[in-house]
Amino acid sequence: MKAIEMRLAGVLIREVMEQLGIRNKTQLKTWMRWYRKGEVHRLEQPVGKQ
Repeated sequence: MKAIEMRLAGVLIREVMEQLGIRNKTQLKTWMRWYRKGEVHRLEQPVGKQ
């Protein structure tokens, strides 16, 4: 959620990735897509196959 909040505040993707240690830009975009669609529950799922 912190990454999403930073993006909504206008922080650049590169800066968000550096500050939070995110290695993959696509992952951040996926989180933003889920947030926009109202699928916030997906952010709490464990990593890996569901």
